[in-house]
Amino acid sequence: MKKNLALLFLATCIAQGVFSQQMVLKKGTILEALPVNDSISETFSLYLPTSFSTDKTWPLLVVFDLDGKEIQALSMFVHAAEDEGYVLAAPQVRDTASLADNMVKTTQTVQKVMDLLPIQKSRIYTAGAGSGGRYANLVPILSKDVSGAISIGASITNTELLSIRRPFHFIGIVNKKDYNYPGLLSVKKILDRYRFPNQVLIHSGDKLWPDPSYLKRSLRLFTLAAMRKGLVAKDSAYIDGSYKSDVTQAGRLKNSLKLLLAEQYLGEMMGAYGAYKNLDSLRMVQRDIRRNKMYRSMKRSESAAFLKESLLKEDYLYYMDEDLITYNFNNLGWWNFQRSEISKFIEGSSKAEREMGHRLLGYINALAEDNIDIVQSEDLIDEDALAFLFMLKTILEPDNFDFYMKIISLSSKNEDFGTALFYLEEALKKGFNDKDRLYGLEHTALLRINPKFNKLVSEYLKDARYNIKEQ
Repeated sequence: MKKNLALLFLATCIAQGVFSQQMVLKKGTILEALPVNDSISETFSLYLPTSFSTDKTWPLLVVFDLDGKEIQALSMFVHAAEDEGYVLAAPQVRDTASLADNMVKTTQTVQKVMDLLPIQKSRIYTAGAGSGGRYANLVPILSKDVSGAISIGASITNTELLSIRRPFHFIGIVNKKDYNYPGLLSVKKILDRYRFPNQVLIHSGDKLWPDPSYLKRSLRLFTLAAMRKGLVAKDSAYIDGSYKSDVTQAGRLKNSLKLLLAEQYLGEMMGAYGAYKNLDSLRMVQRDIRRNKMYRSMKRSESAAFLKESLLKEDYLYYMDEDLITYNFNNLGWWNFQRSEISKFIEGSSKAEREMGHRLLGYINALAEDNIDIVQSEDLIDEDALAFLFMLKTILEPDNFDFYMKIISLSSKNEDFGTALFYLEEALKKGFNDKDRLYGLEHTALLRINPKFNKLVSEYLKDARYNIKEQ
């Protein structure tokens, strides 16, 4: 089959005659809703790079998103897959499903892709961001067929599951404002001790997903490791080009006085190129950075911030558990104070403490959301604990009106109209103006005919639907 064909025609047929089907797979575009097999309704998405041909085997990157956005997650890797020559697949795994069910879907999807395409079995990798990243780095622990994982904004949940007899290549991508950052650094030390190949790539963006160049670099690191193992023919031009690109980036970081990032970047290069290059010059640069007074000051500040952060996180975890057990609504004032203290960190003059402030806020939010998921998953929902968590979320995210609406609905359900009206006015003060959503809230029928409710709506949103006077 010629490489320049715009369409790749592939026929698959099961020898036992279970089913057969003709597929037309287009290169260079995301193919959605491909059937895993005829017996179940599960589907997956697929991407073939434009250079794809059937005369060689290809590495496979399986991308996960547990919130139903697997196509968007897969699309983030398209440019990297094009440049580095990877096939992409995205199964339909969900956060609401069990780990066993998700692993079955993952295994079936990988097998389907291998039945369809010439995939190199020793070069199957996983990737994901957030909860998708946590699942992605769990798959190679559970499946010996997966050789590595890219985990974006997520650490390895349980390092006790790691086995030195089944190592895999771990690549973590995170920004310093992400509460997972200290955890990833800790995991890296464990992986180094277990002699797992690993890198942690630190990006400077404020969002979960990094610049596409980091995704490309991740795939390049997988390829370099495969060349080192003899799974791919050694390509000197590819290695030299990659090395020069990384040296240039390390130089940029150093010259812009991002010394912590430059030193860390050089450290990751040692593991990637040790088998190919004499790295004495890089070691000298790294040594000079470590001796720099500015670097030492930055390192001390970051270490002090890590210590302070760990102590505060212990407090947050302890008081969150205590407040939920005792329904300690009076402690919401303490949480409000903590939120204001975190704001001081975020707005402060120390870069290390600013980054720490963002991580602390992210940690408390994640802690509250995890507890909300736990409470809501119970057969008998503890509505007092849920009310506390909704109230806490309005403190942590004062401009997120979802939690104001949730507490208004839950309070109205329990005929606690005083609480409902308080949070209604707080939301209105902060700019909430979705009248249709307000009048459509579940459990608020009695609240909506309350004169105080209509007075608030009239005051902030002009026309109330009901004009009920107080007696």
